[in-house]
Amino acid sequence: MLAVDIGNTTIALGVVRKGKILESVRIDTTDRPRILKPVLHKRLNYFLNKGYDCKKVVICSVVPQTTRLMQRYIKKILDVDPLVVGKDIIVPIKNRYKNPSQVGQDRLVGAYAASKLYGKPLIVVDLGTAITFDVVSLKGEYLGGAIVPGIRLSAESLFLKTALLPEINIRAPKNPIGRTTQESILSGLFYGYGALCQGMVDLLGRYVGAGLPVLERLKDGPGKSAPTKIVMTGGHTQLMKKFVSPKIRIIDENLVFKGMDLISIQ
Repeated sequence: MLAVDIGNTTIALGVVRKGKILESVRIDTTDRPRILKPVLHKRLNYFLNKGYDCKKVVICSVVPQTTRLMQRYIKKILDVDPLVVGKDIIVPIKNRYKNPSQVGQDRLVGAYAASKLYGKPLIVVDLGTAITFDVVSLKGEYLGGAIVPGIRLSAESLFLKTALLPEINIRAPKNPIGRTTQESILSGLFYGYGALCQGMVDLLGRYVGAGLPVLERLKDGPGKSAPTKIVMTGGHTQLMKKFVSPKIRIIDENLVFKGMDLISIQ
């Protein structure tokens, strides 16, 4: 199966067979929107030339316009009609959001995959364009979560909205005490977001105990921390993993790919 995860700044393509990711590539869509079509064409042909006979294609997307483009190219190059999560395939998880349609399909796929692969209750931390925290109860219900601006989005905002702060290349800092403006920004981004992730995991974990819905626990305020599993995924996982250790131990960059594989065989 070819899994296609379309985000706001990245398209990830992964070849999956029996739960294993055989190969994957990422396309940055922020810096080169004009050449997106030829890049997609090149990547799809790359998989074809490698001998991957993908009989099934599943798309999980938060960008409808790119979804349509991808559907056309997949049909043209691979001669397969792709299945779109949320339209052709429904994620089999009970959604407790007040308005279930507001939840991104990628969040539901990640939450479902993590619950099946790592157990419940759990919190999924996804380091993408936005950083999302998604909570699954002991009953396996999607309860909701939290959203904050992602690392690159924050770095770009500093550059665009301030007069003197420079544009930087995102990389892990060597020291929390920055001795240049660039080092100080990197320290704030990585150590700051690391502390944010750990703090949010602690906070959300106190509301996920004994299988009780979050709203019931809110009536009496936070309870004691539950033995909640924490799973981290997303494009900045490798860069961030040392800044969230030992709080977050389960690292799975391919969580959404695995989830798409799981729901495609339901």
